[in-house]
Amino acid sequence: MELAVESLETPTLTKAQLAEMLFEQIGLNKRESKDMIDAFFDLITDSLVDGTDVKISGFGNFQIRTKAARPGRNPRTGEPVAIDARRVVTFHASPKLKDAVQAAGLAGDGGPAD
Repeated sequence: MELAVESLETPTLTKAQLAEMLFEQIGLNKRESKDMIDAFFDLITDSLVDGTDVKISGFGNFQIRTKAARPGRNPRTGEPVAIDARRVVTFHASPKLKDAVQAAGLAGDGGPAD
């Protein structure tokens, strides 16, 4: 089953638009659609907060990376600033997603750059 995204008015796909597509194309009611999208993103968020990587076949991997504390500087003043250690989320697209994006760009329907 393919979900159509042609009706997007902005270059950003929102959770509300995803829920609307579930409503229109799968037949879930609007409340179920919204709840399903929210539950999906909550599950991803909770897994990443717990330190568990998230792998979505054919899409990509979300991973938690711990960055060490390091010295930095304020670019405006040049003043040294300490940058605290932190955890960041990284995303690595799957080869399938990369190929789809590349093919769309070569076909001339790559979006705003055309």
